[in-house]
Amino acid sequence: MPHYMLIRNTHYSIYALIFLFLALNPVFAQDIAPEPATGFTAKSAVSGRDFMIVTAHPLATKAGYDILKRGGTAADAGIAAQLVLGLVEPQSSGLGGGGFALYFDKARGRLISLDGRETAPATVGKHLFRGSNGQPMKFFDAAVGGRAIGVPGLPALLGKLHEWHGKLPWRDLFSPAIAHAETGFQVTPRLAQMVAKDRSRLRRYTDTRLYFYPDGVTPVQAGYLLRNPDYAETLRGLAINGAQSFYNGPNAQSMIEEIRNLPDAPSAMTMEDLEGYHVKERQPVCGPYRGYRVCSMNEPSSGGLTLLNALGILQHFDLRALGKENVKSWHLIGEASRLAFADRNFYMADPDVVNTPGVRLIDPAYLKARAALISNKPIQQAMPGKPPGWGGALPAPDTASKPPGTTHISIVDQYGNALSMTTSIENAFGSRVMANGFLLNNQLTDFSFEAEKNGVSVANAVAGGKRPRSSMSPVIVFDPQGEPVLVIGSAGGSAIIGYVLQRIISIIDWDMDIQSALDTPHILHRGSAFEMEEGQTGLKETLEKAGHPVEVKDLNSGLTAIHRIGALYFGAADPRREGMAMGE
Repeated sequence: MPHYMLIRNTHYSIYALIFLFLALNPVFAQDIAPEPATGFTAKSAVSGRDFMIVTAHPLATKAGYDILKRGGTAADAGIAAQLVLGLVEPQSSGLGGGGFALYFDKARGRLISLDGRETAPATVGKHLFRGSNGQPMKFFDAAVGGRAIGVPGLPALLGKLHEWHGKLPWRDLFSPAIAHAETGFQVTPRLAQMVAKDRSRLRRYTDTRLYFYPDGVTPVQAGYLLRNPDYAETLRGLAINGAQSFYNGPNAQSMIEEIRNLPDAPSAMTMEDLEGYHVKERQPVCGPYRGYRVCSMNEPSSGGLTLLNALGILQHFDLRALGKENVKSWHLIGEASRLAFADRNFYMADPDVVNTPGVRLIDPAYLKARAALISNKPIQQAMPGKPPGWGGALPAPDTASKPPGTTHISIVDQYGNALSMTTSIENAFGSRVMANGFLLNNQLTDFSFEAEKNGVSVANAVAGGKRPRSSMSPVIVFDPQGEPVLVIGSAGGSAIIGYVLQRIISIIDWDMDIQSALDTPHILHRGSAFEMEEGQTGLKETLEKAGHPVEVKDLNSGLTAIHRIGALYFGAADPRREGMAMGE
């Protein structure tokens, strides 16, 4: 029998019943945007000996679980789960977006990473986001409409995953998503709240408005049975004709027609842009931490290098001895993160276009020198502002913060393979433009809105064919014997790095169980201030006395994780969202 994640919340009793029979998970809603926090629903970890899957939505988890039960690989299950997520969690990911996949092939003893990041249309230039006044545009002026749509990478990413690591027939992986799209799925409280909050933008384009506001006025409510026959038809075409048909078939032609004929902000994307898209295999970035090997995604994601940079600095301090309640631990974590983000903001970008330092930023000698900058006195003080550390004249930093719309899938299968995959359409609901049953991304807003700063080119400036910098941080941690011991990742924009960093430390340094590690309040640093969730009053005051700015706020993560202890896998989902783990 499958092990289901338990809900310790009786407020939505009717949804608890739905959860038991239809695998729907209730959440509380709160008033915050752009991908707003929707409260905290306590959950319990799930254990299994053979396989485990954790996704951001119960229906997606169930789809992947069924594939694993049939003997499918982690790749097969990840594809099936993602296709469902694109339907039931449209604000976060889908065929119109992109992503990064980290895959451990047990039989070959090989770790691969696949870059399915969107690319900018060939004709866009560095001033794409400059307004008529000559100044950088406001975020939503740039994000909504066709201007920020990048060439979607997710269909090609899923196709490559199956080509290299699939076991079950490609067509079979589409059945759950097609069934839910045809018969309908029940809108969750989280999705209903987000649709209501984004009213002014979701109502801008006809197809999007009629999908989320069926009568043209009233947003879909929690429990509403939402059908998407257009998405079902798109999936059928991909199931029959393969992933490449997304880029050169009828789907591609109708998508281009839709986005190039928008009345207010048409896209520059062409059929040639679609036909020229390809997934890139990248060398994963790995680094040591307390005897473990932590691996993640290379550029154009900044997630892996920034995470490993911070961990490499923290290697020089004994966080285990200090403990998780010690303010000094958080001082050190904050300073290491601040140094890592200084490097991220200055250097990291698409390595095919910009000559970045790359793995030199995680060289042990370099990290030792960076660690020496941190005060380790009994009464510590925040260090003054520090520049990025690698010498040489490189492009200027881009510190712009963009609101996220992202999801993460964690899987281990019965063959010992592991998948850590983060996918996104960028801002919640992406461009708000719907074509063929799915929303298109606004991923180009992950580029800097400024091409130059102080006369120096910005590394992450817009350019045709370039991939925007990301913060997605899919991670697989290997034990000293080379076996996967932790599969983890999150949603959350550039905060993803801090969310994942905190959990790796919680598990490796402080021996926390996986669910407790995900439940514990967020504390992170992105370069300018500590950010933390409510309930850290004493820590907040002490950090402020040491010279650290502190902001208390909602931090809307979307963590999913699997931790292996001995022969058992323990799966856990973030209590801040509606995810679920299943294993056997």
